[in-house]
Amino acid sequence: MPKRSLSLSGYGLGWSTRQRVTVIAIGLAVLLALAAAVALVTGRTGTSTSRTTSPSATSSPNSVIAGPKPSAGAGTVAKPPPVADPVAFAKAAAAMLWSYDTRTTSRDQQLAGMKAWLTSETKYADWPSIAAQVPDPVLWSRMADQDQYTTATVDEAHYPSAFKQALADDPSAITEAYIYAVTVTGKQQIVWRKGGAGAEDRSVTLAVQCRPNADCSLVSLAPRVVP
Repeated sequence: MPKRSLSLSGYGLGWSTRQRVTVIAIGLAVLLALAAAVALVTGRTGTSTSRTTSPSATSSPNSVIAGPKPSAGAGTVAKPPPVADPVAFAKAAAAMLWSYDTRTTSRDQQLAGMKAWLTSETKYADWPSIAAQVPDPVLWSRMADQDQYTTATVDEAHYPSAFKQALADDPSAITEAYIYAVTVTGKQQIVWRKGGAGAEDRSVTLAVQCRPNADCSLVSLAPRVVP
């Protein structure tokens, strides 16, 4: 019986060369340099798994967000929230990435729903790093055979120290594309047929674009988590 989740480590890709050059140009070179030096997130560190007869998502007292309401036409994939705060948007984006429902959502719907979060500025958009979070069609089908679904809670989000230092060194750099790095941590609750259930800790660093007087959008997933 497969027990697989949309693991950020299992299906994550590094940024493309074009994306790296672009991000460096807007002042995130320090972030990427440190990201290359930290350990690759396994996505299963601190994992605790249990089986229950009536599994349900749980939230810790410090949980901040469980994701916005689903978008029509995208199965159960959440719709991007109309917010202008990078940290708030990153929390919602992480919850979206850690949530799926193979019972009601096809793989194509999952991808379409996720793409709705992507920035429309193709110069910065790194869709491959986001799309890579979705398993291949064969694995998705096997997950669907087990009625597998997940829900997510977000515990905390912050600007990585490398990003804050880069911004302090050159405050004007952010005005090139208004792309912010945000590290998010939380938990993913996994449920499958016949009462199977488990929980996994999650952590990811996201690149989020929040231009003045505009809603935020998702740019990319960093290949490594930055503290």
